[in-house]
Amino acid sequence: MTEAPGGDAGAERGAARRLGGTTRRAAGTVGRTARRVFHADGADRSGLAPLSYVTVANFACDAILAVALANTLFFSAATAESRGKVALYLLVTVAPFAVLAPVIGPALDRLRSGRRLTVSLTFTLRAVLAVILALNVDTWLLYPLALGMLVLSKTFGVVKASITPHVLPPALDLVRTNSRLNVLGHVCGSLVAGALAGLVAWVWDSPTALWLLAGVALVAAYVAMTIPAHAEADVHEESATWTVHGRLTGALRAALTRPLGRNVLADLWAVSSLRLLTGFLTLFLAFVAKAQEDASAVEQAGILAVAGAAGGIGTFAGNAVAARIPLGRPGRITATAGGAALAASVVAAFLGTIWAAAALALVAAVCSALGKVALDASIQTDIPDSARSSSFGRSETALQLSWVVGGALGVLLPPDFTVGFAVVAVIGAVMYAQSALTARGRTLVPGLGGNRPRRPGPPGAPV
Repeated sequence: MTEAPGGDAGAERGAARRLGGTTRRAAGTVGRTARRVFHADGADRSGLAPLSYVTVANFACDAILAVALANTLFFSAATAESRGKVALYLLVTVAPFAVLAPVIGPALDRLRSGRRLTVSLTFTLRAVLAVILALNVDTWLLYPLALGMLVLSKTFGVVKASITPHVLPPALDLVRTNSRLNVLGHVCGSLVAGALAGLVAWVWDSPTALWLLAGVALVAAYVAMTIPAHAEADVHEESATWTVHGRLTGALRAALTRPLGRNVLADLWAVSSLRLLTGFLTLFLAFVAKAQEDASAVEQAGILAVAGAAGGIGTFAGNAVAARIPLGRPGRITATAGGAALAASVVAAFLGTIWAAAALALVAAVCSALGKVALDASIQTDIPDSARSSSFGRSETALQLSWVVGGALGVLLPPDFTVGFAVVAVIGAVMYAQSALTARGRTLVPGLGGNRPRRPGPPGAPV
């Protein structure tokens, strides 16, 4: 009788040890598998591996922030109780970044050293803002703090685009590398970190996830400094510009900068129209969900979940497909992607339902991913090595700004599917027309169209 409890305790300790051993072995297997994925194709030797880690961390920070702010005042203006509240919401969130975006890109493009430090600082500052935000989530400080997080995330995207060409492994080209980074970011960052943040929010509350964000950001800040030194710009690297310079300053400016060729600019217009659409859907659908006064909180969350799942699946599918299709004619891919998304917008405007919105989110995400990879291929093909890093940084700035403009439309337009989709379809049609005209040597926007060679000339050539 006295031995039974001891025997039971011994059996329990043995079972606990076996369970612990199994857990450690499983964790070790997952860790080794993840390491093989991140270090494959020579990424550990080229410096791509640490850039992959911080890219995943950036996706994770964005996903965690979205979870943390889901039930806060961040979307409280979505019901549009008055135009004043909507204007204030736009003023303190979207508008400042629309002003900063054109400044951030060129400034970072001219950064010839310190790119690794800049990446590290974007994460360090996000950790600091996350802590402050966690302590002030129910105050109006939420808006400028959220803006700061948005700006830092977009800043990382611009700097990453400039670093990536310098850390390519021999076995991968730039296009496949960018697709790989996006797939890793969405799977390991958005999905895994978003699910973990959702678990934290369910066990405690949504703002608690901000502490998780701070931890991820601090680790990423350290990893960013392990990117090798050759990721910095070299002395022969040039800057690229969007516009063609005038005659008086052309000779001087051409020695320092090189305008994007007609092919790249046409692709950039098409992909920018796709980014505008995805930015619009991100905020507009959240506002539409909140505007459903007769819907419960669960039903409102369901609307966002359907659209969010469609967008996530579309982005992953688009990157996966892009990594496997031939990219010899990127202009055809961007034109097809832009046309498909435009057609889907028109159909969604006529249908005006949540399922049409979900289908549009899916199509827009697939087309945006495919278009971005094709744009990368166009830059890699048409832009000389010395200006390629700058071209990626400038193009990323244009895409980020397009996303912000789309987000602004999502805030300003009334929460009505038909009206919203009709307006964004018209704007998308204008941008798509500009892309088509640019490819043919014409333009709707002076200086940003086809009045230029198909490919940029050699350094110092007249433009």
